[in-house]
Amino acid sequence: MAADGGSFSLGLPCVFSPKSRQYLALCAQDGRLRIWNTDIKTLNQEYVPSAHLSATCTCISWGPCRKAKVCEGPQRKKRKSEAGQVENQVDLLALGTAAGSVIIYSTVKGALHCTLDGSHSGVVNCVQWHPEDCLLYSGSDDTHIVEWDLQTGKARCKWKADRAPVTSLCVSPDGKLLLSAGHTIKMWDLETKEVYRKFTGHSTAVTTLRFATTRPPDSNGLYFLSGAAHDRLLSVWQVREDGKDKNSVVSFNLTDEPHHIDLFTSNSKEEALRLAVVCKDGQLHLFEHFLNGPCKKPLSPLCTVQMTGVEDSPIPVPLLAAALTTDTHSLLLAYGNHLQPVMERVEVNTAERHVCLTRDVHTTLSLTMETTVSKVKTPVVNAKSQVVVPGLPGHQAPVKGALGSEKRKGTDAKEMSIEERLGKIEMSSEKGVKGAPSLQTDNFAVLLVQGLESKDANILNKVFQTRKDMLIKKTVARVPLPAVLPLVEEITKRMQGHPYTAVLMVRWLKAVLMQHTSYLASLPDLVFQLGVLYHMIESRVKMFHKLTKLHGKLYLLMTQVRLSSCSKIVNLSQIWSCTGRDIGVQKSRKVGENGCSDRLAAQIADV
Repeated sequence: MAADGGSFSLGLPCVFSPKSRQYLALCAQDGRLRIWNTDIKTLNQEYVPSAHLSATCTCISWGPCRKAKVCEGPQRKKRKSEAGQVENQVDLLALGTAAGSVIIYSTVKGALHCTLDGSHSGVVNCVQWHPEDCLLYSGSDDTHIVEWDLQTGKARCKWKADRAPVTSLCVSPDGKLLLSAGHTIKMWDLETKEVYRKFTGHSTAVTTLRFATTRPPDSNGLYFLSGAAHDRLLSVWQVREDGKDKNSVVSFNLTDEPHHIDLFTSNSKEEALRLAVVCKDGQLHLFEHFLNGPCKKPLSPLCTVQMTGVEDSPIPVPLLAAALTTDTHSLLLAYGNHLQPVMERVEVNTAERHVCLTRDVHTTLSLTMETTVSKVKTPVVNAKSQVVVPGLPGHQAPVKGALGSEKRKGTDAKEMSIEERLGKIEMSSEKGVKGAPSLQTDNFAVLLVQGLESKDANILNKVFQTRKDMLIKKTVARVPLPAVLPLVEEITKRMQGHPYTAVLMVRWLKAVLMQHTSYLASLPDLVFQLGVLYHMIESRVKMFHKLTKLHGKLYLLMTQVRLSSCSKIVNLSQIWSCTGRDIGVQKSRKVGENGCSDRLAAQIADV
């Protein structure tokens, strides 16, 4: 991903704001847009697009720093003291989605500005802002480029770019040219929407396009660079006046495909191009090169930066993004994971070819999470203490009363224990009190986290005894991230107990995996922390195979028993019917014989 561009990337989007680099915008596995403040290293804003599971964010691009009224219509007059602040303010952020729409988010308002849709029929792979006009360009899998007018919120122009999907875009610094790429690279004249130049491109989809110089195209001094998927070379192209510019003139060696690029453009031949490239393998490569014609051999990085943990056997910590500063020895780094990135300004000695930085990521993440999610500090208590405070770290919803909107009065309501409150919630839900289900779900989440923190078996038993799947799902969804891992550990421990409890715990485990899989997948030592659960699942899977065989054998045996019993019943019924017929015949014969003897005796008496 380009630092302030919107190029297509196989990874998750991660972009620094332009110029000041004050903000870092990224989309994590859970589909949410998070904007972090790099100065104070805290979460500044969070946005969840509606139906985000079907409209996953595919690319991000910051709008240029300018007055908000350029794209938002008339506003109130600003004071002279505010004019300079508004001029350099970063506001709009464009997000391309998998549904074919483009979402414009306002960081000043902290809300959705507008949605651009109706022109793309495929996934939006890249978005790019015009540096001066209030225009936005988007490229899609439908092979088209759309020019959007943000003042009207409608498509201004649409044209077919290539036979392949458009995977990357870049607008020239003067706003007159547009680069687009699938496998081949085309340069468009934005005034006429006609192809200005064509370049060979790469054998795979181009993921990054960036202009490297600000010189005019008719002076043989305009350069741009491109990177592609599964390609370990970053290519530099020269726009020549004679048109003989189909092949690249310079290549930079990388260890893996580029995921994030930041550069300081070269304004003259005497000024070197400064380039920072974060690769897919998590390494950072720094380059400096004077762009002045072709270079036959690929250039190696001036310095390579890698980050590891502080464990006995160090584990590499992936770098997510890097931003250059005016100081050649200073860098702004983002590393860790997309759900909870760590931002740090570091000094790098570029005289060394390889620099390895060691950081205690777990401690940094825990401190950042504590300051980001909540400013409320949890008191330190000993193991014998029982925490029953109504509230939880990271729970933003207010804790309301259990019986609807009625306000409790008196001291008895204040002195109610958590178990009694939970009992009243269950009673109110059974009686059908209006508004009870939402309150029940909210209080269940509060009580669950309090039970996990205090390790109170009574509270946990009350919560875990519910068998309503929807209530379990909503409760797990309201659990904050720091409590997810303790919840999984408690579920694992209870699954090893009574079979009835294990069946209930399977429902809770299913809800946790459905709601918080992305967070669990981001943990670096997940295998170690969930080792017991893995072993239990593995043993049960093996046992399930044996039980399946046993079930098959028992099924065959019971089928044979049923068939044999049925045949015996049939035989008995046949024998019984035959015996009945024989008895009837014998009776009839006896009746006949008796009749004959009676008639013979009567005849003899007459004689």
